[in-house]
Amino acid sequence: MRDVRASFEALLRRAPQDEEVGGGSHSFDEESRVRLIRIWPDETRFDFMRFRHVSFPFSALISLATLLVFVTIGLNFGVDFKGGTLIEMQSKTGRSDTGAVRSGANGFGFGDVEVQEFGREGGVSLRFPIQPGGEAAQGAVVDKARAAFTSDYDFQRVETVGPRVSGELVQSGTIGIILSVFAVLAYLWFRFERELAVAAIIGTLHDIVLTIGFFVVTRHEFNMTSIAAILTIVGYSLNETVVVFDRTRELLRRYKQMPVEELLNLSINSTMSRTVMTATTTFLSLLALVLFGGRAIEGFAQVMLAGVVICTYSAIFVSSPVLLYIGLQTGRSRAGARDAALPQPAE
Repeated sequence: MRDVRASFEALLRRAPQDEEVGGGSHSFDEESRVRLIRIWPDETRFDFMRFRHVSFPFSALISLATLLVFVTIGLNFGVDFKGGTLIEMQSKTGRSDTGAVRSGANGFGFGDVEVQEFGREGGVSLRFPIQPGGEAAQGAVVDKARAAFTSDYDFQRVETVGPRVSGELVQSGTIGIILSVFAVLAYLWFRFERELAVAAIIGTLHDIVLTIGFFVVTRHEFNMTSIAAILTIVGYSLNETVVVFDRTRELLRRYKQMPVEELLNLSINSTMSRTVMTATTTFLSLLALVLFGGRAIEGFAQVMLAGVVICTYSAIFVSSPVLLYIGLQTGRSRAGARDAALPQPAE
């Protein structure tokens, strides 16, 4: 051990001499440094707050429309929640005849059958309602469909869920979402000061509402995978909001005399490089899943893709401007408010 230590100390003593002999070839001067790539230059001072007069009415209108459509139309619940049998087939010739499939499926005597095209050309999905008689009755539906359509179609997916299982899934899924959202909101409340916490909660709820609206408008099947997508989007929204508001809180302590609007613009600009990098890499990854991931995860990837756009927009144009409306104050604003509250001397 002593020999090793002595050798290491000798190398340390020799290092400065080697640099001098090398004529500065190993010195890290300005020209040899690797320059970092900056997608959003540090000196940028873009005024994001001026768009609050457009983003707020837009977000409020979209949120109200989402709630209205959700109440009137509702979600397109999948077999996981409604129960029944879902069959997805692919035409062997590449062309499907939904009319013939619908008439043939309705002739089975299993009630009204929902027949839709999906995916690339030739894909057909059939959704049969729950049949009385338990698993044997549900199995009879699949056997009938195979006997009628096997010659022209390849069966790619078959799912059967009974009424008891679907009811349990609805209950557990609803409880899971509610508990997760409340946990996130509680974290935000204790993580930040009052004004920052309220703005972060509003932004998170905004993202959840717009994600639900995406399900309603696109009629994507809402199933257990959709719950996973919503919870993932909540986590992404939380991450985006915490990054921006951490910088806002830091700047509040550093620049006590800066106007609130200017300080919020500075906090967004200073974190924009990170926001753009995160959103771009996540978007490209999800886009690859949408294009090449296959039918099994296509719906999940599309919802996540929309969620990334919603959360990025919300962190910049919703959560931060809320602080202006709920009365966030810098040191100068607080001092001015205290001075105004003091009794004025009589003249």
